[in-house]
Order: sequence, then C-alpha cells, then structure tokens
Amino acid sequence: MKLIDNEFKFATDDRSLMQSNKEQNPNPTQEKKKLSIIVFSGTMDKLMPVGILASGAAASGYEVNLFFTFWGLQAITKKSIQAMSSQQGGPKIDVNYQEFGPMMAKRMMEMRYPSWFQLVSEAKEQGEVKVFACSTSMGFFNIGREDLADFVDDVVGVATFLDRAQGGETLFI
Repeated sequence: MKLIDNEFKFATDDRSLMQSNKEQNPNPTQEKKKLSIIVFSGTMDKLMPVGILASGAAASGYEVNLFFTFWGLQAITKKSIQAMSSQQGGPKIDVNYQEFGPMMAKRMMEMRYPSWFQLVSEAKEQGEVKVFACSTSMGFFNIGREDLADFVDDVVGVATFLDRAQGGETLFI
C-alpha cells in the first residue's frame, strides 16, 4: 500500500534518489551511510521528525536504526497506534508547542500527510530501516512484546543498539 500520495513532489523525488543511489554505488565494500535515532519522547512534535528523517534517510540510501526508549516506547504500542489511527488521541504535543497542535493537525489532514508511523512503515518498505524497542524501558513500563506495533523488528538492550549505531550519525529526539 502506497502511503504517500504522488502529489507530494518531495516523496517522488526521494524514491528516485534512492534508486539513483543504488545505481551510483557499484562498490559494495564502501561503508554504507548510517543514521541512528534514539527516540526518547512520545509527543507528536518529536515523532513527526522521526518519521520524516527515517523516510528521507531510507530514500537516500542510508541504513536507519530507530531505538524507542522511555516515553518514546509508549508511542510504538499497538494501543497508541490504534488510538492515532482512529483519531481518538494518541501522542500529545509537548507543552511548549501546544498552541500549534490543532493548527498542525488540521494542516496535515488537509495535505493528507501521512502519520509518523506511516512514514516509518513506508521507509521500511523503501530501504534498510530497523525499529527497536528498549528492553529496559519495556520492563519499567511492564510492556510485553505482544503489546508492540507490528513494525517493530526486535527488542534490544542499549549495547546492541550502540553496536548497530557505531560508525554513523546518532540523533537523540
């Protein structure tokens, strides 16, 4: 299922860029570009950039690793995804940006812009994107593997994530 409509020029540009990157890198021994994001926040103002960065990086040929921990972990539960899908709530806006929430939500609906988790799901279809849940945070919040969204690849600890992130850029959002 195609989540980003062709009317968004940047989305089609990203797809052609991804194909172009595959064709331009005939040397498979060259180290691949890598972006790893530690997703600490579960508010919409932080989750949308995670989706946008993951999508853009995947389309540009990057290996992408997303590590959801603490409040970010709450956003990848089936319950949270279902609430967002049915527009019954889901992640809130950080208190510092609350006044912009309704305006941004309205504008995104007018544009038919995908949700953050739709962007992540599409990025996984386009490129090498892995979504990890933090095992320690799962213990803190009593969240089981069965509670996580289907797009989560694995439950890992910090050491495993750091090994995967090594040699690339790491962001904390």
